[in-house]
Amino acid sequence: MIALDDLDRAILRALEADAGQSAGALGRALGLSQPACWRRIRRLEEGGVIAGRRLEIDAQALGFGVTVFLGIKLATKGRVSLEDFERAATAIPEVQVVQHVLGLFDYRLKVRARDIADFERVLRRRIMTLPGVGQVEANVLLSDERRPGPIG
Repeated sequence: MIALDDLDRAILRALEADAGQSAGALGRALGLSQPACWRRIRRLEEGGVIAGRRLEIDAQALGFGVTVFLGIKLATKGRVSLEDFERAATAIPEVQVVQHVLGLFDYRLKVRARDIADFERVLRRRIMTLPGVGQVEANVLLSDERRPGPIG
């Protein structure tokens, strides 16, 4: 774990808001030169604080208006390996995220669909046929208010 100062935290907050901005633009906004800002970013990357930069795609702009989070409880854990389930679930194009969780369910899946009818098709034809699927609970996303991460 590396020590962070206020400037490091400001850089992290700014990159979390817009990871695509240049070190020069970020440095100007924070009162740093481009090289000084770049050195700090590299140190944060090398220290494992910045694990990567991701592109965020607007699913609605592509026609995917429904997001559903599924809780999946496996019925046959002994006969179906977790790896088999994970491999099959990640092969479904509409499944965006597969998370192995502890609690009431064994897995949490994030599914994107064009509309509710499309989601029902994916659920019936693809998800319910995954190896070992027992109980399924669906939660339809109504809104998504994102907050900054735990930078401090």
